[in-house]
Amino acid sequence: MGEAIRIIGIDPGLRRTGWGIVESLGNSLRFIASGTVRSDDKAALATRLCQLHDGLAEILHTAMPHEAAVEQTFVNKDAVATLKLGQARGIAMLVPARAGLVVAEYAPNAVKKAVIGVGHGDKKQIHMMVKVLLPKATFDTEHAADALAIAICHAHHRQSVAYRMAALAS
Repeated sequence: MGEAIRIIGIDPGLRRTGWGIVESLGNSLRFIASGTVRSDDKAALATRLCQLHDGLAEILHTAMPHEAAVEQTFVNKDAVATLKLGQARGIAMLVPARAGLVVAEYAPNAVKKAVIGVGHGDKKQIHMMVKVLLPKATFDTEHAADALAIAICHAHHRQSVAYRMAALAS
């Protein structure tokens, strides 16, 4: 049947970056861990980015995932907030890439579609379905639950030919 693939999903944010780890074997998923990396909102931006980097690096070192998935940034009306989110997202992509992992990216609507079956839904629906799909899952924040949803999305999409081709190319 093959080996289980350990996937880390990352929901980037400057104050709170959620992470969730699942193992995928065939069509089955198993919850491994989840949590939230926090930065000190009173610290300078560079310090906060370092805090996110160090927190994610420690999680990758401990959990040793095989693949990573990060949610794509959506643009909102506040350009400064969007820019800061983009910087946090850069850290969320850099840490697993530096660890040698292939990093997949998913739009928020793709994550929702993979988890709840439609591209639009609220956070409560997503969190409820995460608990249905991963009954043993626990999460300390909505960001950790979203990260598990991102990992679930990747587990569903990683079987695609396009993903396998991209992984081979990198």
